[in-house]
Amino acid sequence: MTVVHVSRPDGAVLEVQIVGNRDAPTLLLLQGQASSHDWWTGIRDRYEDRFQTVTMDYRGTGATIAPTGELTTGLLADDASAVLDALDVDRADVYGTSMGGRVAQVLAAAHPEKVRSLVLACTSPGGAHATERSNDVRRELASPDEAARRVAMVRLFYSPAWGEDASCSHLFGDPTMSPADRQRHLRMSARHDAWDLLPDISSPTLVIHGSDDEMNPTHNSRLLANRIPGAQLYIHDGGRHGFFDEFAHDLDLLLGRFWTRSASS
Repeated sequence: MTVVHVSRPDGAVLEVQIVGNRDAPTLLLLQGQASSHDWWTGIRDRYEDRFQTVTMDYRGTGATIAPTGELTTGLLADDASAVLDALDVDRADVYGTSMGGRVAQVLAAAHPEKVRSLVLACTSPGGAHATERSNDVRRELASPDEAARRVAMVRLFYSPAWGEDASCSHLFGDPTMSPADRQRHLRMSARHDAWDLLPDISSPTLVIHGSDDEMNPTHNSRLLANRIPGAQLYIHDGGRHGFFDEFAHDLDLLLGRFWTRSASS
């Protein structure tokens, strides 16, 4: 893994991780809320033969250094655009999951020339049109009992068939984050509303979701697919919020075909 640092005008210094063939097309991976690039551990390996994979630690996560202040998915999309510029990447395939999918929506709408293809996994357009998680799920995630919250996260991300130790997952957040940064990420995700931007997305788009996702209800994937011109929709039966990790093997053929078609279009 090669690590580089990208400076932003407001003083932020983004830590960026590069793996794979530098002569191959670039795949920009955008992780979920309150998570560093570690979210992609064990997943990005699947794409390294085909791509140069690029990740970054969001503001407030990992080794990125950034000023305090409110965050927006637009700001993170501009960070992602700056990372591509710093790496001399003219166009990238972009794969965003959960909140990373929200950032990817803004990136594709605001910087269409930089996005060759777009995969949006387990994400939402946000705003008034979106379907939010139930109050029961909110209560589970807000439990003061850390062990109970952990049990809830495992259930919400993985199906009973997963069969792995919960400690094997990298999807449960960056443990080094401060409480204040976690709250900033929560507010950023909650304020996201890309409804008016979605028709401006011109890159080939694949929307994927798990059929049993309670963290981000599956109906949001249909909203995205119907709102983004020409978008394709795939719903994985039995998948929950971490379906892209649990069922990564099942998605390989789907993603591979999508990227091949996008490269030739």
